[in-house]
Amino acid sequence: MSRGGHDAMQVAGRAPDNRWAVVAAYCAVSSANQMLWLTFAPITTVAAHHYGVAVSSMGWMANVFPLIYVILALPAGVLLDRWFRAWLAVGALLTAGGALLRIGGGYERVLAGQLVIAVAQPFVLTALAKLTSKYLAPAKRATGIAVGSASIFGGMLLALVIGSILSRPSQVGLLVLIGAAYASAAALMLLVTLRHRGRRPGDVRHAAGRDRLRMIWSDPVIRALTGLVLAGFGVFVAMSTWLQALLKPAGVSASNAGGLLAEMVLAGVAGSALIPPLVARRHAEARLLRAVVLVTAAGCVALAARPGLIEGAFVMFFVGALLLTALPVVLEIAERRAGDAGATATALLWLAGNAGGLVVALIVQVLIKQPAAAFAVMAAAIMLALPLTRQGRLGQVAPAPVPAPDGQQRAGSAASADPGLGGSRT
Repeated sequence: MSRGGHDAMQVAGRAPDNRWAVVAAYCAVSSANQMLWLTFAPITTVAAHHYGVAVSSMGWMANVFPLIYVILALPAGVLLDRWFRAWLAVGALLTAGGALLRIGGGYERVLAGQLVIAVAQPFVLTALAKLTSKYLAPAKRATGIAVGSASIFGGMLLALVIGSILSRPSQVGLLVLIGAAYASAAALMLLVTLRHRGRRPGDVRHAAGRDRLRMIWSDPVIRALTGLVLAGFGVFVAMSTWLQALLKPAGVSASNAGGLLAEMVLAGVAGSALIPPLVARRHAEARLLRAVVLVTAAGCVALAARPGLIEGAFVMFFVGALLLTALPVVLEIAERRAGDAGATATALLWLAGNAGGLVVALIVQVLIKQPAAAFAVMAAAIMLALPLTRQGRLGQVAPAPVPAPDGQQRAGSAASADPGLGGSRT
């Protein structure tokens, strides 16, 4: 932390502490939520046989999540900005409650549990940027967001790995029980650590939800980030949903396709944890996001021209390492821009991502028997975001200046011309 930030905190009467225990507990809850979302993804046909329903019916176990997220994203962001600890606790409890509801039940009860977990998801995922602003010093927030994003992808990876191991019909009950135990332990951990109140929020929390959203949307950088997430997350959802079907004509088996998806997520976990802090220190956000767009588009074009297992392994590694790494970078920029309205800004980005995922996945579904055309559509979708990666569009994303004890901004700050919505940090 800079000397100015240290002085400002001392004036405010607070020590410049970092509560990593709260971040760790949040990571456990967010990974549990994502693991529960994709519990049945690796064993869809096996689970359908176990519960005595059609395979298409099992698809709703995962499909309800983006649908509910689109509906609840903005309300969840507003509620988190006003009563952060209370609504994050609600998200943790709903995650654990939905997981417990699934134990020993038939299809209807398991689907009800998935609906409860889906309602929890906006309150959990939307909280990430706000959590780091409340419990970490400014110099550590990029690292906190990177670790939190890695935990989200880590939950997806857990679901793929555990589901692949417990893949027999007789093991479905054990799979559900493991998810409930993990979610319950994570929720308890978060409730205990949330006793810490965190840093004092600013005046933005008192603004009405509609005014807060209007204020956030007035920032051109936030609008650019929204477009980037719309395209990037749309391609990620479409690719993760239809990769196996698109590569099947090239002789790639379902198990190999599952391995490619696991590789993509694993590369994303590593990239999300390691790359964003380095990018933040060098103020290289625009360059990274431009590379994300170009590499992802090139990977889609490569699979359109030459689909196959070896080609898929090469593409999935680089796409996962960059495309998934873009999430914490975008969230960290939004947190700096929005300040105490960070949860609402994050909600807007997640809303755009889920909406983009639905749109691109539906378009790809129509082209499912034409893999080259489907990959070309994904390449075109991500390339639409390329103009948004220009430095001029992303503005000055360096940290805003910390106010001096007399309330005036310190001269010579690189960010003084563009402090973002949140104003100065304290």
